[in-house]
Amino acid sequence: MDARPLLDSLPVGRDAASVRIRLEAMERVMEGLFTIPGTNRKLGLDVILDLVPVVGTTIAALIGSWLVWEARNLGMSKLQMARMFGNVGIDWALGIIPFVGAVPDFFFRSNTRNLRIIRRHLDKHHPATATIIG
Repeated sequence: MDARPLLDSLPVGRDAASVRIRLEAMERVMEGLFTIPGTNRKLGLDVILDLVPVVGTTIAALIGSWLVWEARNLGMSKLQMARMFGNVGIDWALGIIPFVGAVPDFFFRSNTRNLRIIRRHLDKHHPATATIIG
């Protein structure tokens, strides 16, 4: 699956709705790009990058940090951002182990955890941006 069409169509605005769309798309690329055949587990760029020792994990952590930057721009609290950076740090530390680090990273999805924190903030402070999944 090519992520370019998904990323090319993202809104560039700073409003909460545009940020929500961008973050959900990036989380999908990083954590759920495709489903592993025969299972219900999704695999994304985060786990794939972990197969490149040190550099790949660091790139994934930088992308995860971008989600925290967007959270900062939304006015989220320092405590929420600290939790999010903690998730990125744990993800980075797990993934730093060459090849083996991809296994725990497959189960510890920092971007999904961080998106959940951001969604709670957006649902509370910007309820008009909420999307109903049916």
